[in-house]
Amino acid sequence: MNEERYLLFDQYLQGEMTLEERNRFEKEFSENPEFATEFRTFKEVQVQLENKFGHVQEREAFKENLSNISDKHFNKEKPKVILMRPWYYAAAASVAILFGLFFFDYNQNPSFNDYNHPGEAHLTERSNTNVNLIQAEKAFNSRKFKEAIPFFKAVLKENKTSEIQYYYGVSLLQISDYKKAEGVFNELKSENSIYKEKSLWNLALIKLKQKDYKGCKQILQTISQDYEDYDEVQELLDALD
Repeated sequence: MNEERYLLFDQYLQGEMTLEERNRFEKEFSENPEFATEFRTFKEVQVQLENKFGHVQEREAFKENLSNISDKHFNKEKPKVILMRPWYYAAAASVAILFGLFFFDYNQNPSFNDYNHPGEAHLTERSNTNVNLIQAEKAFNSRKFKEAIPFFKAVLKENKTSEIQYYYGVSLLQISDYKKAEGVFNELKSENSIYKEKSLWNLALIKLKQKDYKGCKQILQTISQDYEDYDEVQELLDALD
């Protein structure tokens, strides 16, 4: 369960974001279908909360109780209980069912967002004057992956290196351009470069993002145990069993 994302959704709906944060949120919503779907579902839950709980204090009490229930479920910790009026339990129970929409995928299958770590690109040096490379790195590290892609493509026409190809492929994955991303990572994995295992991991993530769990598992099983992040590979394999 991506609790940070749900908090982000709540901040957006409550108008607690700065203009820059709001613009960044809306850009992600327009470019990331999975993000948009989760937000719409969360918004539906919020509407149910507003309809059922008119008083802010009681609504906040419910949200805290729900958070405590989540902590107990996932962390096995004893929750702190806030007293509510008797009628409130019935309302809370009905809304908790809606929140089950968020928990369902987590309980049944691993989520792409739990394993998606694009990292940061460090492609330029102070003396580097390649404008396209500078802009590609800047956009990538700002999580503006769609903007980074044309800059990466321009650089690759002049200087095709495994490192730049890799970050180009990661950018494609982030915007769900699966076919092109697979092409990049399949080429990299065949080169036996330092990006071979990383490319296999990203190929597995492509399958995971598309909810092709069988395909994801098959690729994960080809990753060498010498891979620097093999602990995460094993974690995902365990989650897929």
